[in-house]
Amino acid sequence: MSTNPVITLHDLTFEWPDGTVALDRLNGAFNPGRTGLVGRNGAGKSTLLRLVAGLLRPTSGRVDTVGAVGYLPQTLTLHAGTTIAGLLGIQEIIDAIDHVERGDVDQRHFDTIGDDWDVESRADELLDQIGFGAGDLHRRVAEVSGGEAMLIAITGLRIRRTPVTLLDEPTNNLDRPTRARLAEIVDQWPGALVVVSHDLELLEHVDQTAELYDGRLSTFGGPYSAWHEHQQQEQAAAEQAARSAQQALKVEKRQRVEAETKLARRERTARKTQKDGGIPKILAGNRASKAQNAAGSMRSTLDDKVQAAQAAVDSADARVRRDEHIHLTLPDPAVPRGRRLVELVQDDRTIVVQGPERVALVGPNGAGKSTLLQQLVTGTDPRPGAPYGRLLTDRFGYLPQRLNGLDEDADAMANVRAVAPGVPDGTIRNQLARLLLRGSSVDRPVRSLSGGERFRVSLATLLLAEPPAELLVLDEPTNNLDITSVEQLVEALAGYRGALLVVSHDHAFLERLGLDLVVAIDDDGRLSRQSSLCRTDPAR
Repeated sequence: MSTNPVITLHDLTFEWPDGTVALDRLNGAFNPGRTGLVGRNGAGKSTLLRLVAGLLRPTSGRVDTVGAVGYLPQTLTLHAGTTIAGLLGIQEIIDAIDHVERGDVDQRHFDTIGDDWDVESRADELLDQIGFGAGDLHRRVAEVSGGEAMLIAITGLRIRRTPVTLLDEPTNNLDRPTRARLAEIVDQWPGALVVVSHDLELLEHVDQTAELYDGRLSTFGGPYSAWHEHQQQEQAAAEQAARSAQQALKVEKRQRVEAETKLARRERTARKTQKDGGIPKILAGNRASKAQNAAGSMRSTLDDKVQAAQAAVDSADARVRRDEHIHLTLPDPAVPRGRRLVELVQDDRTIVVQGPERVALVGPNGAGKSTLLQQLVTGTDPRPGAPYGRLLTDRFGYLPQRLNGLDEDADAMANVRAVAPGVPDGTIRNQLARLLLRGSSVDRPVRSLSGGERFRVSLATLLLAEPPAELLVLDEPTNNLDITSVEQLVEALAGYRGALLVVSHDHAFLERLGLDLVVAIDDDGRLSRQSSLCRTDPAR
């Protein structure tokens, strides 16, 4: 395999129309093979992919690629009338082939087809790997699940055979079996692939890991777990170097103070000797002059040592990452252990969520998990035969997938004040700071915030509500969150002492919540109680 880069960034800068700088003189390269691109929300990962794909124009600098670039955005825009062939991106080619086969020899059809006369057979071969075939090309995307649509779109990129392909958070909303299929596709990817993802399991299927951090791009030869271990070792070494440098600085400063003390003592002794007439005046003057020169030289040497030690401290500190952590002190909703909060019902079966239990609701795409949560919190009538929920408390918070419960024109303070009107502004601001919302992000309209900031505002309205919620209902809360933000979400929920009912396909996240109960919905919409997450997914 060639070791020449497939993507090269040259002083790449991009500013949004309002003047916000997303990337500033970024340099770096992506090598052949499969690369996982990681970094915090707001680091510029999605912006970088759009610049590489040519969907955005750099403010300055440039991007070089070895050829055409295929791109899959975070969110697919699907129209009900779109066919599977259209989602694959080959509808025009198939139509052109159909015209030619019916005798239409217009040159534009041949231009559209190019070298893709075998596109239907190639599509059939690749679709077969995800449970479809050439016979499905004319089906409408409305007939397939969201997860299946995502796999079809990714398969379309494989059919188009671009030298470079970019995938932006492809596992969002995918169930466990679909994620496993995607991992198999990544394993077999024929060209260069760059994947932005917070899915730790998918990131184990890449050859190298690139990180966008603090405006710089760095690349490590290995999957995420190896990169993460390397980062931890580097950080441990950096922290030790910072401690050693700080200690050396203290020593140099102490020696500087001790030297000044000695010099002052000598000067006092010399003045006393001269005053007492112990030596001639001319000799005393010569000695004083020499002493001053020596003292000046000593001070200069010691100052240089202190400055060098301070520079070493600054250099060592620069290598230490200051990742912030969430440590919330939340009011206790005082939920008795036997208090029934939710009933999940189907036919003669009832599953109860009670006390401060932490419950995961899992199942394949299309099984009805989000529908059940929406019915639960709105109290609407369920479909006949479908499972339904009964809320037994009016003190609950609901976090939908689309985060559409916020006042977009109000700032974070106003959104939290709406659910906690009796709490002083200073207390709200302090709690928002603990949720890593500070400075202008607290006072700007929500619509202007980044995805990660919007999520934390939504979370704040749940966790900081007065009176405190007895139950939190969360629907895929880790979608579009970077790995650090997922860790911070776990930290925030650790301080909550009410009940949790969480829908998520992210098993690594669910395992860290300390689950008391797993409820599964199968393909037929049947509810069951499971003893563990493993039992809900045979492919795990």
